[in-house]
Amino acid sequence: MERRQASKFYPHFNQEERPVIDYFTGLFNQLIFKHESILTDFLDPAKRDILKTIVGNDAFIQEYGGYSDAEKKRVFLSKEWVNLRPDDYQIQPYEIDYPQKFIQINHSAVLGTLANSGIDTDTFGDIITDGNGKWQFFAKKELADFFEEQIDRIGRAQVKLKPITFKEVLVPEDDSSEKTEIVASMRIDAVLSGISKQSRGQIQKMINSQLVKLNWHDVIDSNIMVKENDVLSLRHFGRILIEDVSATRKGKYKVVLKLWQTKKRN
Repeated sequence: MERRQASKFYPHFNQEERPVIDYFTGLFNQLIFKHESILTDFLDPAKRDILKTIVGNDAFIQEYGGYSDAEKKRVFLSKEWVNLRPDDYQIQPYEIDYPQKFIQINHSAVLGTLANSGIDTDTFGDIITDGNGKWQFFAKKELADFFEEQIDRIGRAQVKLKPITFKEVLVPEDDSSEKTEIVASMRIDAVLSGISKQSRGQIQKMINSQLVKLNWHDVIDSNIMVKENDVLSLRHFGRILIEDVSATRKGKYKVVLKLWQTKKRN
């Protein structure tokens, strides 16, 4: 294995992602020279994509976020293959204990509390619900004392964090909907315009304001072409998985998609 140069990977990603590239390049070089396995914080899919690009086939990458289909995951990097169990990822699942009969909490309230508690957002993973008032999230076990001592209120609700086992992790609510849209082009601005019913001009302004993501990376070019299995994110609208694309007789495109629409705040 050879030492990596961060600048080699700059052309593959946006300029704003260079600090992440620098960090992961250093992490990989540390793996080479110290010969010690590395367990990362919780990484979103965009950061894991960058890490995998830098590592290539020169090390083993294993990842886990606390449950199947987790979005944010901790990554285990090693020079030799290691058979890992869920406990090896040092993840602590929590259930939020609060008076459900008298008050409601939501995803944005939980996220806001955790993000503003004085720790980095990479120290906790997904926030999930069963849709019936039960909320759970995943945290670095190394910071368990901090979470349990500092998080005692979410919004107007007084809460207590209850450590649970992986067997007690709930099956998250899937509030997505299946849709089919006809779009004039597979350019990202045209696709988002057709799905969100906003003008292409509005979408282009949102792209310029870094409010659009493709596969969890910021989009800076309206000319990017969208394809099957791509994941689009439009701030304040929702997340879209492109499941199928086919041409129509009139030269347009029939797009079958799954939409997770942003819920309006009360």
